[in-house]
Amino acid sequence: MEFALNSFDLSIIVTSLAAVVAVGFWASRRQDKTARGYFLASGRLPWWIIGSAFVSTSVSSEQIVGTVGAAYEHGMAIANWEWCSLPVYTLLMIFFIPVYLKNRVTTVSEFLHRRYGTLCSDFYSFVMLFAYVFIFLVPVLYGGTLAISGLTGWPFHLTLWATVLIVAAYTVKGGLASVMWTDAMQCLMLVGGGVLLFFAALGRVDGGWNAMIAASPDRFHLYRPPGDEAAPFLGLITAMFGVILFYQAGNQVMIQRVLGARSEWDGYMGIIFAGFINFIRPLVTCFIGLIVYHWIHVMNMADPLRDRDLAFPFALRMLAPDWGLRGIVLAGFLAAVMSTLSALSNSTATLFALDVYRKWLRPHADDVQTVRAGRIASLLALVIAALVAPAVAHFGGIFKYFQQGVTYLSTPFLTALFLGILWKRANYQGGLFALFGGTAIQAVIIAGFHLAGVKLHWLYLAFFAQVLTIAGAVIVSLRYPPPPAERWEPFNWSPALLARRADAPPRPWYKSLILWFSIYAAIWFYLYRRYW
Repeated sequence: MEFALNSFDLSIIVTSLAAVVAVGFWASRRQDKTARGYFLASGRLPWWIIGSAFVSTSVSSEQIVGTVGAAYEHGMAIANWEWCSLPVYTLLMIFFIPVYLKNRVTTVSEFLHRRYGTLCSDFYSFVMLFAYVFIFLVPVLYGGTLAISGLTGWPFHLTLWATVLIVAAYTVKGGLASVMWTDAMQCLMLVGGGVLLFFAALGRVDGGWNAMIAASPDRFHLYRPPGDEAAPFLGLITAMFGVILFYQAGNQVMIQRVLGARSEWDGYMGIIFAGFINFIRPLVTCFIGLIVYHWIHVMNMADPLRDRDLAFPFALRMLAPDWGLRGIVLAGFLAAVMSTLSALSNSTATLFALDVYRKWLRPHADDVQTVRAGRIASLLALVIAALVAPAVAHFGGIFKYFQQGVTYLSTPFLTALFLGILWKRANYQGGLFALFGGTAIQAVIIAGFHLAGVKLHWLYLAFFAQVLTIAGAVIVSLRYPPPPAERWEPFNWSPALLARRADAPPRPWYKSLILWFSIYAAIWFYLYRRYW
């Protein structure tokens, strides 16, 4: 389903890409030439950069195509994946950020090393390095390139390597500072282009939003029963305390944004700001599918789509005006690809340089050597992903299986993190069981349900595995001596952590974290009450 790009569209895309690279180089010149400067932006990131990057990193090209298509097929309930942030962000801000920032950790692996021991941190480092390069980078690069190539008609391999070259140009040189500043810019491009497309498409519907609700009221509810195949609300609740929480609180790609905050206040406020942006995200990644459904199935303006993933290209082709909006939207689409790629390659560099190179290969490496190792790892990650990406077409559903495997693997990691923060009795043996035993539990549960012929949503499978993993880690910890105080005391969570310096030094009332979090929560509850 191709469409033509005029010269104005192309000029918008080229200008946007040039601006992103320019911002990346500008940010790299402003940072300290140290390991902390390269991997954590010298701890100078303001709240609005953190919040914007938190959002843009979590939105990828295949997610846009996939969620628009899923909303076309299943309705508004797909927006739960964008709007379920309040419980997750609340847990992140209450339990994880205070402990991370208090101890000035640079990686999640470092936390596991200091809380439990070497083997626990090594397990995280090597598993996540493999996952970032071969499981996350590859499908994002392949899916993004395929979508862009299909939308524009540009050659696949040319688009693939051009994307890698542009991302590498600022990411490898500039480190986290470049990634974060470009992510903020790309967030603006992504959200701005998507919102413009949404309202342009909505303007083609007689009666607008209310007319769509009146025509298909059953499609405009966030709640779906426990057995729903797309977005069971009960499954989403369990995921908020498992898979989704790990992605936000235990995934190096996401948490690294907070670790570079210039203050605790900026770290917290960045997450709250991300929550406000998430209210707009469904307009970009979801609700366009609702408009396409109404246009086709209610207004009868076109034949039904043979594939739900054609909903996004259909909207660009049929519902976008010719005054440059297609160029704006495609620039935002490219921004989604680039922000995710840059974040993954930068986190790969951080894990490799700090937790493999400096720990195992050159323990006495100075900052220059460590940064060089990180840059090489970042570049290699992108190149390897680009070399492997074309082969995805020959693997069919295997990569989808691998992605779900990483989702299941998040359960052991989250168990170790949560117990390490909330339970001082958790020891090295318990941490090992959470990671290695939890992985085995996941595999047994998946295989058991599959062999038994029982179809159960993967969110429920992950929840069952998490409960068993927590129980097993507790039992194992109790069978061995408690950890020494230096292992648990610095990382033990208490309410006093929230009261200590979140709003210090004193700030004006309009900068109160409680005020902005309350507004964020009020809007969230209103939306769920309105569309329940």
